[in-house]
Amino acid sequence: MSVFTDLKNGESYNIKDENYQREVHGEIDRCDHICFEINSTDPAEKDRLVELENELLNNQMRDGTYFTPPMQIDCANTVKLGKNVYANHSLTMMSLGSITIDDGVMMGPGVGLFTVNHDPKNIRIVKTGAIHIKKNAWLGARVSVLPGVTIGENAIIGTGAVVTKDIPANSIAVGTPAKVIKTIE
Repeated sequence: MSVFTDLKNGESYNIKDENYQREVHGEIDRCDHICFEINSTDPAEKDRLVELENELLNNQMRDGTYFTPPMQIDCANTVKLGKNVYANHSLTMMSLGSITIDDGVMMGPGVGLFTVNHDPKNIRIVKTGAIHIKKNAWLGARVSVLPGVTIGENAIIGTGAVVTKDIPANSIAVGTPAKVIKTIE
């Protein structure tokens, strides 16, 4: 069994399982090392930063896509990025459950995308849920997106919101938990 090959939305994993530890922790170790290199690189060395981000994210940093360091991404092999995606500093991705970010998405500083949670009856079991952020969505500073959430096209998520449920396209959502307060026309 391959954890990453067999990855399914909503899948649960025992963190003590040998395959999980070998594959997932191998990817986490790879990502930790590259994120350390990114976060330790002089910001004036733009070419080096792009090279390291491409190493981390499998050559997806192109066509205007760029993440401002520092950042922490744990399972970069499950992240899919579109064109012209921008993330300001302090991005955190816990991405075992997979993250898809479509073209034109912008994320403010301190955004957290969390595709993993623990089973309350057994905290050694992690449960995953894919996150999908659709085209031209904008996430304000310190927004947290929880497992299994889809944010619709052109949606705006206000600063500090915690997104626990899907947000429709062309909506503005704020608060904890995030609630739609307006439709963009």
